[in-house]
Amino acid sequence: MITFTLFSALATFYFTMFFTPGPNNAMLTASGLKFGFVRTLPHLIGIPLGHIVQIGLTCFGLANVFLFYPQVQFYMKILCFLYLIYLGWKMIGSFSVVQKESGRPLKFYEASLFQFINPKAWSIAVTVASGFFPTEENIFIGISFVTITAAFICFPTISLWALFGSGLRKFVGNTKVKKIVEYLLAILLVLTGIFILIK
Repeated sequence: MITFTLFSALATFYFTMFFTPGPNNAMLTASGLKFGFVRTLPHLIGIPLGHIVQIGLTCFGLANVFLFYPQVQFYMKILCFLYLIYLGWKMIGSFSVVQKESGRPLKFYEASLFQFINPKAWSIAVTVASGFFPTEENIFIGISFVTITAAFICFPTISLWALFGSGLRKFVGNTKVKKIVEYLLAILLVLTGIFILIK
């Protein structure tokens, strides 16, 4: 049964998971810093879009794949790690004057597809399916409840990271600061990838 208590618990869980650092938030901070908040909007829209599809599929039973084939999750971690390493490498020099017009923010479908190799996103989906899904309800009502709640909590929460990155733009006016920020963001992405890999 869907109750206010269940909704409150689910909303609190979503907010905590979406707000804490992870691949999505690291990428949004970097994108907001490099491209600004407005150009990061497709990335921001793509994350909840991909995630609610992921949660819906998990509630339909996709989580069983991880139970029967646990190695799938390991390979997904490696893919996510390699992608974050690639992003970290691309970050170096991305704010330089020579390359300031190069690159682009992620498109919404790219951000959506990234959720399917993002271990943190999978852990959220599996936890929701196993701990917050209202089993007494019709499956379609239950899936609508957990996915719509996710969409409403996810977008404004992760937007804070893009706004944070965008707010930093005014502080990266000189070359030295740009280089420091580039390396810090690259290191953050690499450390996030390593944490995912060894977790």
